[in-house]
Amino acid sequence: MPACVLITRPAHDASGWVQTLQDHALDAQALPLMAIGPCNSAAAHQALQAAHRTAGAGGYRAIMFVSGNAVQHFFQKNRPEALAGQALLAPETRAWTPGPGTAKALLSLGLSPERIDGPAADAHQFESETLWQQVHAQIRPGDRVLIVRGDSPGNFYGPGQAAETPAPTAGAGRDWLAARLREAGAQVELLAVYQRQLPIWNAEQRRLAQQAAGRRFLWLFSSSEAVANLQQLLPGQDWSRAQALTTHERIARRATQAGFGLVGLCRPAVQDVIASIKSRA
Repeated sequence: MPACVLITRPAHDASGWVQTLQDHALDAQALPLMAIGPCNSAAAHQALQAAHRTAGAGGYRAIMFVSGNAVQHFFQKNRPEALAGQALLAPETRAWTPGPGTAKALLSLGLSPERIDGPAADAHQFESETLWQQVHAQIRPGDRVLIVRGDSPGNFYGPGQAAETPAPTAGAGRDWLAARLREAGAQVELLAVYQRQLPIWNAEQRRLAQQAAGRRFLWLFSSSEAVANLQQLLPGQDWSRAQALTTHERIARRATQAGFGLVGLCRPAVQDVIASIKSRA
């Protein structure tokens, strides 16, 4: 079993994972490989307000939230209706999620569980492909579907922008879902409500990352972009002795391409992650 597990999620997400792993007698530390911030441009603000108006009027058949961050930044804290848990979406609009974490974020704002669609709790993967199996029958030609997502600096997506030309950092699963929706006759729109950025490490975090190139540590990756950010933060680092645990095949491939010597794969559910860690010699 590794001496220490590094949680690479954004800081506000990582703390909960660290505590959970420690509660299961695992040594864990947060080492964020992604920072999350709002889209603050005037264009982004206008696009968000336009989406709110359309959502409130029932203009969307469904809104797909790619993550808990998408939920939080779409329903901004300065919106009274979000704080009150009222009128988050028009009654006829469905809320789609790729997994239980995103659904939990919607429930915390007061949305009824009957309004939320996502993969079953025992699904092999929590992703867009599994979500589509649950929701494809809802779509009719002409329906409008909004995909609320994050983006990287320099790319911007607002309502009305079609999904045919994704950003370079766009999630492959969301692109796949957009393609299936278009095939079903839906009008797909993208809305970026937060930005994914490189974290700013201090000297201690940089030293920890360099030490974790050895086999005593286990990197837990929940996104391909986290692996790419690690390569950017430590260019030229040899990862041939390092080990990683990933929660999707796409992430596993990216870690292997980055040079990690040992790459594991498990379901993203926390109990599966814990079991996989404890099973390692």
